Amino acid sequence: MTISATADEVDADGRTESADGASTLAAAREQLAAAVVRLGLDEGMHAMLSRARREMTVTVPLRRDDGSTTCYVGHRVQHNLSRGPGKGGVRFSPAVTLDEVRALAMWMTWKCALVDIPYGGAKGGVAFDPQQHSTMEIERVTRRYTSELAEFIGPERDIPAPDIGTDEHTMAWMMDTMSANRGYTVPGSVTGKPLLIGGSLGRADATSLGVAQMALAALQHVGLRAGQATAAVQGYGKVGRGAARFLAEAGVRVTAVSDQFGGVANTGGLDFHALDLHVRETGTVRGFRGGDPVSNDDVLQSEVDLLLPCAIEGVITAANANLVRAKAVIEGANGPTTPAADRILGRQGVLVVPDILANAGGVIVSYFEWVQANQAYWWTEADVRARLRERMVAAWGDVVSAAAHAESSLREAAMSTAVGRVAEAHRVRGLYP
Repeated sequence: MTISATADEVDADGRTESADGASTLAAAREQLAAAVVRLGLDEGMHAMLSRARREMTVTVPLRRDDGSTTCYVGHRVQHNLSRGPGKGGVRFSPAVTLDEVRALAMWMTWKCALVDIPYGGAKGGVAFDPQQHSTMEIERVTRRYTSELAEFIGPERDIPAPDIGTDEHTMAWMMDTMSANRGYTVPGSVTGKPLLIGGSLGRADATSLGVAQMALAALQHVGLRAGQATAAVQGYGKVGRGAARFLAEAGVRVTAVSDQFGGVANTGGLDFHALDLHVRETGTVRGFRGGDPVSNDDVLQSEVDLLLPCAIEGVITAANANLVRAKAVIEGANGPTTPAADRILGRQGVLVVPDILANAGGVIVSYFEWVQANQAYWWTEADVRARLRERMVAAWGDVVSAAAHAESSLREAAMSTAVGRVAEAHRVRGLYP
């Protein structure tokens, strides 16, 4: 079985290598520190917001198909629970580190607060490569990891979802393990699971749709219409592929895409029907005859109106930010732009729609799935999409208004809004003696 890299709540996909976990955590903490200064929060509040509420590291022994045993390391970080139970994906990747998970959990806290859903931030992962294992071995890893965390996760505590290296099958195994341990079915224990066992219509492409909605909002913000605009997508996996398709349907000419193996460009616009057939047959965009071969770096430097980095953390850095020629960067991945690069893009006049806003569609529909599971009442896909758009548009309005009022960037406005909401939740709840 091959589990493709997917984006939850969302991280995205398209590359196998990861930014260094320590540098990712440093970036997340730098963003928080800047928001703390803007909000005038005291040192005690800063300390609470910068530290995880709970961190768990577990050993995950695996009985291989050949009878041998291998041990892996798994993590789950619950960064903040002041606004509700933890929420965040589970990542299966050899690059998983505790620092990376800490950073991703922190970003989930701000994302949930920004789109005003009653969750705190969490994240988890196991440091192993699912592509090197059989389906049965992946299932054993999933179930053992779930069992090790069973006391700390669940619908009232912390709700996992898919991420890089995991998918709806992983969530089905997690839900079944939780249910077996409790003695009854607990559909709200995870999100992103198959429809047959309580998943939500519209969940599979929610992150992509949200990214596309924010991209179209950004176009309008910079004075362009969709039919006049061009875009490039770095990271043509689940999130990037869906976002490209939604933008093309809206009239945007998507001229370049890439994945971990390479990229393809066509200034006249890519034929996504033909490209997707090629990807299904070969597993990559590389070699597609409907365009010219390009590298990931070429895609990041494309002369387009919209650049969508939908891979992983830290792909736009101080070393290449000055080469970005797009009018707007829409962060489909978590943390694709380093703080130093962010400053460079700002000086260049590039509009950056931050990750905690741009890719929030996945966690919003995960929230809808959790609500439906708790009510045992399922919505139509039209209901899900309408409510997703309502949440995304409201969050966009909050961020644009805050940025205009403070004369700040969208990221600064988004972080200040989100951190302020979490800090206020701390103040209202008080400090337990």
